[in-house]
Amino acid sequence: MKECKKDMIGRVHSLETFGSVDGPGVRFVVFLQGCAMRCRYCHNPETWAFGGEEWTAQELFGRAWKYHNYWGKQLKSGGITVSGGEPLLQIDFVTEYFRLAKEHGVHTALDTAGQPFSSGEPFLSKFEELLKYTDLFLLDLKEIDEQKHIALTGHTNANILEMARCLSDKGKDMWIRHVLVPGLTDDEEGLRKTSDFIKSLGTVKRVEVLPYHTLGLFKWEKLGIDYSLKEVRVPTDEEIKKAEELLCVSDYKG
Repeated sequence: MKECKKDMIGRVHSLETFGSVDGPGVRFVVFLQGCAMRCRYCHNPETWAFGGEEWTAQELFGRAWKYHNYWGKQLKSGGITVSGGEPLLQIDFVTEYFRLAKEHGVHTALDTAGQPFSSGEPFLSKFEELLKYTDLFLLDLKEIDEQKHIALTGHTNANILEMARCLSDKGKDMWIRHVLVPGLTDDEEGLRKTSDFIKSLGTVKRVEVLPYHTLGLFKWEKLGIDYSLKEVRVPTDEEIKKAEELLCVSDYKG
C-alpha cells in the first residue's frame, strides 16, 4: 500500500488567495521557500534561502479548498498554483499537495524555472509522479544562450531546455514566460532563437512577455545584497510589442 504523505512538511513563503496571473481563472497561489538560482533581476530574493512557515500538504489544501467556490461551476474557472522560490526543490511536497487537489477535481499549475530538473534518478521518477497530478506548467525561459543564462542566473539552462522537451513529449500543457530586460534579455537574435525553440515544442498554449520592473529593489537593499541592475530602465511599450512579435505571442491562443 502506498504510504500516506498528507503530513509531509513543506516550507511556505506566502499565500495569495485570489491570484489572476499565474494560470487560468482565479488561483490560490502558494509561494514556496528556496531557490538555487540567483537571477540578477529577481524580485523575490527573500525566497532564496530555505526557511519560511511549515505546512503539511493536508493543511495547505484545506486552506486552499476554502476558496473553491471562486473557481467556477465544476471548478472550471480557476484552481491552485504553486510558485516560489523554486517549487521543484520541494517536489515531494508539491506532488502530495497536487494529489490531494486532483482528488477533488481541482486544476493544478506549477510555476517553475526548471533549474532542479534532472533526467537521472532519483529526480526523474519523482518528476514523472508529479506529472500525474499537474495540469499546467508555467515555465520561465530566462535566456536561450547557455553562457548568457549562466551570467544571468548562475546556472546552465541545458537541463531546463531538456525539461521543456520532456514536458512536450509527455503531452503536458505549458505556458512559456520570458522576462524582458533592456540590454540583457531583449536582443533580437536571442528572441528569435527562443521563438524557434518554443515552436519545436508541441504543447505550448501561451507565450507571455513579462516586462522587467524594479518593484523588488527594496528587498535587495533590505537583505544587504548588491543589486547589479540599478541603472537598467524598464522596457518601453514599443520594446515589449517588438518582443511579443519576435516570440510570435499571437500564435498561441491557449
